[in-house]
Amino acid sequence: MSLQSYVNKKVLILTADGRTLTGTLLSCDQVTNLVLSQTVERIIRPADDEEASAEVSHGLYLIRGENVAICGLVDEELDASIDWAKVRGDVVGGMKHV
Repeated sequence: MSLQSYVNKKVLILTADGRTLTGTLLSCDQVTNLVLSQTVERIIRPADDEEASAEVSHGLYLIRGENVAICGLVDEELDASIDWAKVRGDVVGGMKHV
């Protein structure tokens, strides 16, 4: 599937190592290398962790295609209504290539 229809839209990427990144998709190629602008990494903490969840700004960001597990569009209105510092959840595990 081509991601060309996602260009210039806010996307969420889950990486092979379990990181969650959001940003505006600027470019993609045939092997799913992605370039994002205004990239933010969301670090969601488990319920029993005393530290708050966090968002870390990375700005312009390149993700190699082999590290992309999932890419999807973000509902920007819903996304803006969530206080990500208060979100808790289980850690998303990495994926394994077989």
